[in-house]
Amino acid sequence: MRAGESAGSAIARSVDLARHVEQLGYTRYWLAEHHSISGLACSATPVLIGHIASATKTIRVGSGGVMLPNHAPLVVAEQFGTLEALYPGRIDLGLGRAPGGDFATMRALRRDLRQSGDDFPALLEELRSYLGPERPGQSVKAIPGQGSNLPITLLGSSGFSAQLAAMLGLPFAFAAHFAPEYLYAAARLYREQFRPSEALRSPHLMIGVQVIAAETDAAARRLFTTPQQRFLRLIRNEPVELLPPVDSMEPLWQELERAAVENRLGAAIVGSDATVKAGLERLVSDTAADEVIVVTDTYEHADRLESYRRVAGIAEAIQMKPIAVGM
Repeated sequence: MRAGESAGSAIARSVDLARHVEQLGYTRYWLAEHHSISGLACSATPVLIGHIASATKTIRVGSGGVMLPNHAPLVVAEQFGTLEALYPGRIDLGLGRAPGGDFATMRALRRDLRQSGDDFPALLEELRSYLGPERPGQSVKAIPGQGSNLPITLLGSSGFSAQLAAMLGLPFAFAAHFAPEYLYAAARLYREQFRPSEALRSPHLMIGVQVIAAETDAAARRLFTTPQQRFLRLIRNEPVELLPPVDSMEPLWQELERAAVENRLGAAIVGSDATVKAGLERLVSDTAADEVIVVTDTYEHADRLESYRRVAGIAEAIQMKPIAVGM
């Protein structure tokens, strides 16, 4: 959301973006789960997925992701089983193990505060049992959901989910848009340890990365000050609404803050079409990514639409599959 903007207005812009990228040939539109963070209107992820899916026709819509430890696996299976029943073949279930909020929020979500994420594999196994074929003697079923075999992708920003996805033979999506320092290690772990499964015969790696494309490098770098301000405010525990771009970030941050923001956004690809093309080619070459998740935060909606248009043309030129993310 922009400062002072209603949640409904921000969601309406996400609907417009989803329709826009669908026409451009993007394959998926994913929405995140965050709680109690001023400026983010994406706490009820399945509701938003249904809303976006109802406003589009062909693009797959999913979660990037649902934070599984926050929810009973049966509830997630029922919610996404219902979405799959409403929009057959168009729903993705991306799963993460982070809380998506602070400790007070975890308590409000009724999470056990002693949880460390170590129970994620068990929760995942339970969830998969509700989405897979019904087993003999199974007393609790997800209806709808049981037997849907809804596609599941594991999300992560470290090696844990990379190794788990590899062991289970599932697609893996890495969050390089805020944790770039672990990207190459996680990508290598996933590919080296991958075991074929009924769900997936070979590794499928997706990389989330901040991308802003504009007419010139200078124009794109100015637009990039909006996500830089967002991460600066996140570090300061301030509201993270979209703020207008500025000519320079220098007056806004201290040296340690600058280093922290630049570290978080270290994988960002920002510039003209030529600069973004080179950056995406390098990312795909270095990681062997099968799909790129394009995260574009700009203040003006028109700049966001234009950036996604430019990236679609670049992706076609280098034969890359882009995914849009509405956060």
